[in-house]
Amino acid sequence: MSEARQDRIVIVGGGHAGAALANALAAAGLAARTHLVCAESELPYQRPPLSKAFLKNPAEALQLHRGEGWFAEAGVTLHRGDAAHSIARAARTLTLRSGAVLPYEWLVLATGATARTLPGLPAGLANVAVLRSAADALRLRDLLTAASRVTVLGGGFIGLEIAATANALGKSVAVLEAAPRLLQRSLSPELAEHVLATHRANGIDVRLGATVGDFVIEGERIAALSVDGVREPVELLVMGIGAAPDVQLAQAAGLECNNGIVVDASLRTSDPAILAIGDCAAFPEHGGARRLRLESVQNANDQARTALATIQGASDSYRALPWFWSEQGSMRLQMAGLMPPEGTRHRRPGATPASFSILHYAGERLMCVESVNAPLDHMAARKLLEAGKSPAPALACDAAVPLKQHI
Repeated sequence: MSEARQDRIVIVGGGHAGAALANALAAAGLAARTHLVCAESELPYQRPPLSKAFLKNPAEALQLHRGEGWFAEAGVTLHRGDAAHSIARAARTLTLRSGAVLPYEWLVLATGATARTLPGLPAGLANVAVLRSAADALRLRDLLTAASRVTVLGGGFIGLEIAATANALGKSVAVLEAAPRLLQRSLSPELAEHVLATHRANGIDVRLGATVGDFVIEGERIAALSVDGVREPVELLVMGIGAAPDVQLAQAAGLECNNGIVVDASLRTSDPAILAIGDCAAFPEHGGARRLRLESVQNANDQARTALATIQGASDSYRALPWFWSEQGSMRLQMAGLMPPEGTRHRRPGATPASFSILHYAGERLMCVESVNAPLDHMAARKLLEAGKSPAPALACDAAVPLKQHI
């Protein structure tokens, strides 16, 4: 083993959360202590474009968080293509796949999430794809080029983004969603209905309440899928049925996990020397009783800042306002806050029928704002929610008055 450095800050995961923390540590003057462990051989890159521009254009390159020169100049040690293998908590060391051993003072798990797959479907089929990584996106881009018909399993954000992209490429697209509506866990019924109508108007065959049964495998390909009892041919199957937090490393080390790696408000795991951030972290809702796990760029960025504060000895708690976005063809969906389990909804008209916002109230308190093609509403909503301001629905939904005037 090379010279031990017990003051090291070791980050596992080169996704958005890990890259954001490495950048924050460098800005805080802690780069020389920082090691970023990446299972992938690529430099850390932006993942949201993978389902959109990257799939559409064969010449599109990965959008890097930082160029290779930045890591060298900043002094952050980057371990590329060398996945974390195991944690020895008593010795405070992380062993990599290569056999390298990294001692740590702080270990930060930013292991992200893995794509869910159809139970019983053999792995490695030539015409079945998921989308979580650059390698997945490169493969899917090639498969889309050759395919004329695309079947997307799942009507969540990733499935609908891929469906819209494939539709824009001139492919015949069918989306199979088991739930009675799209985006059941993410959007209000009103907004989900608008999303459904828009995709159908664009020629995408969206089927709700679809029951997917057995499948036919021919050689190394899936040839057919049973949908609502009818066997249908499959040319290219894309699985967008959600993601599971990657907790394998944490579980093997004996850390508490429950739909993610369980952390406290400072993002410490059940081992106070180990933090978890990003898609893999299950954290306590600020001011609430729930434990949340959010998959978003905002969550990754804000939790990286909280992790930095914890490492520096501050007593910050993660309490950032959640916000999300999704681009699906002509629709830019933006959500600020979390919808209350019970409450009232009020629609704020936009400049066109395809532009509006939905305001969610719990009693008289504004809790969440969903916006479609209304970026100014979204930015104003974030400021209102962060400030705890709640304009009366009648005033907030007056299209003649910009939402920002209520800030």
